[in-house]
Amino acid sequence: MMELPSSYANLESFNYNGNVMQVIKGVTLEYSKMWTLVSNMDLSSNKLVGEIPQELTTLVGLLGLNLSHNHLDGVIPKGIGNMTSLFSLDLSANILNGTIPLSIATLNFLSHLNLSQNSLSGRIPTGNQLQTLTDPSMYAGNRDLCGAPLTKTCSNLENSPTRTSTNEYEDGDEPKKLWFSLGIVSGFVTGFWGVIGVLMFKKHWRHKLFTFSEATMEKIYVAVMVRVSKMKRVREAA
Repeated sequence: MMELPSSYANLESFNYNGNVMQVIKGVTLEYSKMWTLVSNMDLSSNKLVGEIPQELTTLVGLLGLNLSHNHLDGVIPKGIGNMTSLFSLDLSANILNGTIPLSIATLNFLSHLNLSQNSLSGRIPTGNQLQTLTDPSMYAGNRDLCGAPLTKTCSNLENSPTRTSTNEYEDGDEPKKLWFSLGIVSGFVTGFWGVIGVLMFKKHWRHKLFTFSEATMEKIYVAVMVRVSKMKRVREAA
């Protein structure tokens, strides 16, 4: 087994004279003439180990990349979206983990994608060219992936961490909330019985309160009746 060298990023061009078998978009192709430019990279089934080098994503002219059926681990490089010419990407049958980079949705020419049989997790990116790739088999074998085109929704996975952290925060503040509630209740009880007590023992104050309440109710009643009378006159005039 060997690691995938980061020096692949220096492959701007090279010459190769001979027959070459390559798999691109799931189809085996045979080239039998001299190459002068790298346009497709097929390193499938080579027992490669380690992480996919970030430098590989600088090959912006690459049309096809096949690293399937190896032992590659780590995450899919975030810079995968820089490979704007890709129309075929196959990273299946490895042990890749983490989430699928959002930048993969910017590959506007991508027509073949296979990320199956890995340990990827999280929501599948959407938008742009990915909207046309609706075959769920390209994500098969990643039990922690969710979202279209899979039938597994992401709501529970996305909300669980937030809910957990919120509960922990609330549990830590429980004593403060209890004392705050007791303070409000005791203040209300003290104020209420303070007013009632004064009214019970101060006849003059009690008389003033009832007189004020009665006068206020009369004003409200008069205002309502005047308003109703105006509305009736407007309706009759119409």
